[in-house]
Amino acid sequence: MSKQFKVLLIAVTVFAVLSDSMLLPFYPTFFSAVFNISDPAYVGTYIAASCFVVMVCFPIWAFISKYINVLPLLVYSQIAAGVFSVSSFFASDLNWFWFSSMAMFAFKASYLLVYPYLMSLEAKTNHVATIAMLSVVVHFGAILGALAGGFVLSALPGKAAFLIMALSDFTQVFVCAYLIRLAPSKNQSPPVAKTSITSSSRWPVYQLGIVMLCFYFSAFLIRPFFAAYWQSISDTSSIVLASMVFSIPAFMALLALCFNQWRQQTNRNPINLLVVFMLIITGVALQASPLYLVVIAGRCLFGLSLFIIIVRLDLLLYQVSTPDKYAEDFSKVSFCQSLGVLLASYCAGLLVKSSGLVIPFWVAAGGLAISACCLWLLSKQSRRHTPCANLASTTRAQ
Repeated sequence: MSKQFKVLLIAVTVFAVLSDSMLLPFYPTFFSAVFNISDPAYVGTYIAASCFVVMVCFPIWAFISKYINVLPLLVYSQIAAGVFSVSSFFASDLNWFWFSSMAMFAFKASYLLVYPYLMSLEAKTNHVATIAMLSVVVHFGAILGALAGGFVLSALPGKAAFLIMALSDFTQVFVCAYLIRLAPSKNQSPPVAKTSITSSSRWPVYQLGIVMLCFYFSAFLIRPFFAAYWQSISDTSSIVLASMVFSIPAFMALLALCFNQWRQQTNRNPINLLVVFMLIITGVALQASPLYLVVIAGRCLFGLSLFIIIVRLDLLLYQVSTPDKYAEDFSKVSFCQSLGVLLASYCAGLLVKSSGLVIPFWVAAGGLAISACCLWLLSKQSRRHTPCANLASTTRAQ
């Protein structure tokens, strides 16, 4: 795999994350401005529906990718996503907007194939570095997307974000079309060890899915209404400032990456994953404070811990899977992640409607504590079974 091919493949992820992140912190503002809907439960339902569409459609794209190469498949799916993005921009009827935007998310879900596709081309020894790099790319895509969304909603009509999303989709089309010419041949791919995959050897993937579901539910519960919460406690209602505070975890991801590189160069042992869970729980609890400086401190701690946990959990997946099963296993874990985000989005709206903007932080902290317990119990259980040895050793090592 050439360096140019890898960089452009990662660029596809950047464009996708940028467009996906534009409105994510600002859907309450978007629906209020465009459709005059201010019900938090309605907004939460919309975000949950978009998560549900991605959750259901990505395994379908993973199945289709067994018969159609990933890059040509992305060309056609992102053309369709761009068309429905434009349709969402022109939709004046709420029902048509729902149909167009949900169809857009259905086709956008195909870009998740880039992740396992890239990992299948990488040697096992490069997996940690690649996962960390992709995580940073996703975090910084969220930064730029949130900032772009803040500027768009401040200076342009809210629906203009969908035109920018369409531009991103069509850009991905051209990049993928070019990548087809650069794609490595099969004999250039890392050799795949021949292993006998039994139902019992797949169990660690399902175990990891349970942890992912609980973790993503807890981590994303505070996301839909964080911008609104910040505006309620700060001295200004600036959308741009809210988007900057929302993006703090992405900056912390870069710091965490640099810190991780330093630890590797100095041959220091990785931080225990359960200790990192304690840090993220503390970070979430601090964000429930009415003091905005404490919220910023909690946001920093949350972002630092979030990056470390996501990288470690993703690494676990590729250590209990095999290259020929990456897309299939990734779709299973992604289903659990998306289900967690879906439940978080829906529950966030209900929690805010019934108990205010602070309660999601406390529920998230409790959920993260449960996630840590699940990881500990599953790793402890896995030591008793040979098929789960990788999960146990990796959990202890991390």
